[in-house]
Amino acid sequence: MAFEPRAIGLDGRGAVTERGVDRERIQAAVRELILAIGEDPARDGLRDTPRRIADMYAEIFEGLTIDPREYLRVGFEVPHDEMVILRNIPFYSMCEHHFLPFHGEAHVGYVPDSRVVGISKLARVVEAYARRPQIQEKLTSQIAEAIMEVLEPDGVAVVIEAEHLCMTMRGVKKPGSRMVTSAMRGQFRRSAVTRSEFLALVRGTV
Repeated sequence: MAFEPRAIGLDGRGAVTERGVDRERIQAAVRELILAIGEDPARDGLRDTPRRIADMYAEIFEGLTIDPREYLRVGFEVPHDEMVILRNIPFYSMCEHHFLPFHGEAHVGYVPDSRVVGISKLARVVEAYARRPQIQEKLTSQIAEAIMEVLEPDGVAVVIEAEHLCMTMRGVKKPGSRMVTSAMRGQFRRSAVTRSEFLALVRGTV
């Protein structure tokens, strides 16, 4: 079936474009999937499953209808040029390879160049980017790039730790394994001292 864009979504750079969640198409696909695994989509326990999954996908992929950069456009001019960190931001996302969840914590820091945002906006950026099908590496980079683009700080650091159910439920079956990814921009990339300070603060060793 050819791809038919609708509503809003993303281009390859993460910009909002014309695309989105089609509940009717999802329900039809889920019914076919239920049949394909040898089950009966008309039986009591499965009769409403296509609708439930369509509603769930609309919720967990809500980030496809949001431009997270908009959260960062309401900021404040303040004379602050020291590190700002929000750590242990819980999130869940969906791996695009097997459509199974991965979940964990994100740690976000930046060094302002006179402009800061409310701390909740960093959590909202993480949440919005997480509500998309993707890989963890891309999620990490997108958060860092959005902050760099909009706030234009001296540097941004993002570290994400997550457990992937595609490794827990299937394949190598290693529950408890956590993947760690990082994205360092500006001063955090140039300066080992700044990077080390951020990582120490994230670990709680300072």
